[in-house]
Amino acid sequence: MSQPRIILPKSMFGLSRRRFIQYGSLALGSSLLAACAGNQPSGETPDADTATTGGNGGELTPIRFGTNWFAQAEHGGFYQAVATGIYNDYGLDVTIAMGGPQVNGTQLLMGGAVDFFMGYASDAIQAVEEGIPKITVAAIFQKDPQVLLAHPDSGTDGLEDLVGRPVFISSAANVTYWPFLESAFDFTEDMKRPYNFNPGPFLADETSAQQGYLSSEPYAIAQEAGFEPKVFLLADFGYDPYACTIETRRELVDDDPDLVQRFVDASIKGWYSYFDDPAPGNELIKQDNPEMTDDKIAYGIEKMQEYGIVISGEAEEMGIGAMTEERWQSFFETMAEAEVLNPDTDYTQAFTTEFVNKGVDYYQSEA
Repeated sequence: MSQPRIILPKSMFGLSRRRFIQYGSLALGSSLLAACAGNQPSGETPDADTATTGGNGGELTPIRFGTNWFAQAEHGGFYQAVATGIYNDYGLDVTIAMGGPQVNGTQLLMGGAVDFFMGYASDAIQAVEEGIPKITVAAIFQKDPQVLLAHPDSGTDGLEDLVGRPVFISSAANVTYWPFLESAFDFTEDMKRPYNFNPGPFLADETSAQQGYLSSEPYAIAQEAGFEPKVFLLADFGYDPYACTIETRRELVDDDPDLVQRFVDASIKGWYSYFDDPAPGNELIKQDNPEMTDDKIAYGIEKMQEYGIVISGEAEEMGIGAMTEERWQSFFETMAEAEVLNPDTDYTQAFTTEFVNKGVDYYQSEA
């Protein structure tokens, strides 16, 4: 089987001006979330003209899947499903459209540029509030990898010890985890400092904290500064959204649920395969993002497994991708209390469990 390459959206695949305007405000939030949730390579996003699509012919259904950031280990299962032919086995010719800080996922999804997108729980509920007909069909990450970092000798053993200290955060934090920290840990507005994906200000102030992604900033700081920062995974302190979700248009769920099921099953199978032997997926990740070296990828995989980012909680029995209404309700109520979400919103419209929770044996027997 020839090895496919990964391409980017080209001119948004003909999105109409009306749809860009209609979904613009929420899509901007999506891009900010993406910028908040990943490491930032120095290179530019590859040009679409330099890449080609893969697949084995017209008998496969072409699918475009958009990721929320530059290729990295946190996208490994999707790349693995491409590299090993798992998507092909499910009758799908999948092209991965790599994300970045300028990629607006909601625009791409709702305009038809991609069929599925790597989403985020709060954004999905905000879409309900905005009347945008997209829906989450699986949650690859049981824990959001968002962390706060502190200096090792700063006398901090938990988030409560950061109160009153300067904390470097991106603008996206203002509509995601920062209101949670204010509500649950008495963080205050005067603690905030702007974070521009540069650890320099944090390193210069030993009393400060900094946002990060579990598999990115801790590694970068250790390499640059020569010390291991203290890592506080927000998911372990009550911030419990699903992350790295698979979302699509409601129209696709209604019109072709079999296609949705095949994409979800194949993606989950790709994640099990990736944790078993990540080499095929890693090659495609490095091809798409040359900044992502072997040691960075290995660190990402190690941290995902150490902290149970993908396999923990319900996923241990129900399988990767698991979601429950109780978990969505818990997150919704947390964010409504923090005044990020409208308490009258029907959060149940943001997701469906129809395509997941089949059980570990189901996915492994399919492998």
